[in-house]
Amino acid sequence: MPASPYAMAAVWPWLLAGLAFGYLLGSIPFGLIFTRLGGAGDIRQIGSGNIGATNVLRTGRKGIAAATLLADAGKGAIAALAAGVYAGEPVSLAAGLGAVLGHCFPLWLKFKGGKGVATTLGVLLAWAWPLGIAACLLWLLLALLFRISSLSALLGLALTAVLAWISAVAPPWGYAVSRPMAIAVTLIVVLVWATHHENIRRLMAGTEPRIGRSSKA
Repeated sequence: MPASPYAMAAVWPWLLAGLAFGYLLGSIPFGLIFTRLGGAGDIRQIGSGNIGATNVLRTGRKGIAAATLLADAGKGAIAALAAGVYAGEPVSLAAGLGAVLGHCFPLWLKFKGGKGVATTLGVLLAWAWPLGIAACLLWLLLALLFRISSLSALLGLALTAVLAWISAVAPPWGYAVSRPMAIAVTLIVVLVWATHHENIRRLMAGTEPRIGRSSKA
């Protein structure tokens, strides 16, 4: 039976609040903060200017890059978990999507942020930990196979979206996710693919650098 208009009217403010909460948390630019605190300068003036862990690694400060990776994933996980605990799954889905949007398009950095991979992994781990672990393993395995960071992330997340839908429709492994969650996973994957538009053009041209080589990705 479809939800009544009154029920929907009651839910929308919570969804918007979750989206806003996730956005504000996700837009904390840990890469910029950590590189400045670590004396590595303004990450926006290095490599691609991206605030994510991959670009932070180009400073040569592996510790700062690792901290950025964990913090970016952590803010996504915290947004989704906190919203889920206090307001349930629908608001958690909104908060997770908001966290990735905030990381990619932070208001206080003129909407120029990261590409959302680490934050997405954190959100996935919070929503459905088996799905999140699968995404992490796919990313690592594809990185070992192709030695191209962007390709590994894009293919790994696309396969994760497929796994989400299988888990929602007919889970052969006994672990199910809701269809709204599968939709939310798909939306985030589409968003992350959109932020990688320059990488995709280089991949199609065969000019995307391999892991270990310098690039402006």
